[in-house]
Amino acid sequence: MRNEIPLIDKISQFSSVHSIARRIGQKRILWFHLFLFYKQKKMKKIILLIPLFAVSAFSYAQTQVKIVTVIESIVPMGMGRSRLIETNEAINPAGLTTNRTDGRTSEQSKVEREEVKINNFSETKLLNLFSGVGINFQNVASNDAVVSTRLTQLLAEGWKIAHVTGGVESNGGQDDGQGIFLTRYILVK
Repeated sequence: MRNEIPLIDKISQFSSVHSIARRIGQKRILWFHLFLFYKQKKMKKIILLIPLFAVSAFSYAQTQVKIVTVIESIVPMGMGRSRLIETNEAINPAGLTTNRTDGRTSEQSKVEREEVKINNFSETKLLNLFSGVGINFQNVASNDAVVSTRLTQLLAEGWKIAHVTGGVESNGGQDDGQGIFLTRYILVK
C-alpha cells in the first residue's frame, strides 16, 4: 500500500497549479482545495489583524492626560499659599489660540481672560516651606506625605507618571520675601 500525500501538502510542495492538476488529474477538486487553502490563509491573517487594530485604536482613543501641580510657598509665617491643584474639567484650546502670520501682529487681545479660566478644580492645602525663623522641615515632610499619598491614589486608579517638571521663583533678597516652588506631575492613562 502506497503512502498518499494529503492534497494540501501536495499543493504546498509544487509551485505550478497545472503540474499539480496533471499529477492528480482532478482539476475541479484541485481548484476547490486551492480556493479553500487561500481562504484559510487569508482568514488567519485577517483574524490575527482585527484584534491588533482594535486594541491599538481603542488604546489611542482612550489616552488621557492629567496634570497635578504642586505649589509650595517660601513666604514665612503662613503668609504664603501652598496648594496641590488638579483640574476637574477640560477646556478646548481652539478658541484660545490665534495665529501670527508676520511674526508681529497678534490677535490674542481678542481672547478674553474669562474664556481661559475654569471654575471646577480641586485644591489640597499644603504648608509653606518656611516658618518665621527659616525652613521648616516638618512642613516639608508633611507636604511630601500629602503629595505622595495623592500620587499613590492616582497610580491605583490606573494613571502613570509620564514626566515631572519643576520651576522655582526664588527669594530676590532682603526686600523681596517672595518665592514659590512649582512641581508639575504629568500623568497618562
